[in-house]
Amino acid sequence: MTLSLRSAVDLVSNPRNLDASVDEVFRLMVGGPCTRSWESPPPEVESVTAVVGFGGILTGACVLRCGARAACAIAGGMTGGHFDVVDDIVKDAIGEISNMVAGTWKGRVPELAAYCDLSVPAVITGRDYRLRVQAPEFALHHIYAFHKFRFEISILCDGVA
Repeated sequence: MTLSLRSAVDLVSNPRNLDASVDEVFRLMVGGPCTRSWESPPPEVESVTAVVGFGGILTGACVLRCGARAACAIAGGMTGGHFDVVDDIVKDAIGEISNMVAGTWKGRVPELAAYCDLSVPAVITGRDYRLRVQAPEFALHHIYAFHKFRFEISILCDGVA
């Protein structure tokens, strides 16, 4: 018998699952609520992007992108520390948050939880860079607010078995 996720693709692509996953991770790990926003994050000179890949019954990635100030605030909420610059602790925190969001999101669909693996997070920092992703089969792209900071999370699916 071949396992297929096609019958559950509506559940997989349901935007509420991403919103609930982000809220759960932020409440438990960052110490505060995180709400959906329709206002784009303000441009910043430096940004941080974390990418966690999906492999198995679904292929694609979870991408978290934020400005340096948001990254420092998220890392501060996670660790209880205060950060003014994006250092290795901030990078690790953003990578781990993206990993937890990806894991929580995939855990909401039993077939994904059992037959989809996550990669180790890759974290990219810098100025004036673009992350190019080929045309996905489906994409969820949401903006969230944590305190006064906004950031973006995308679920990009380039293949569903």
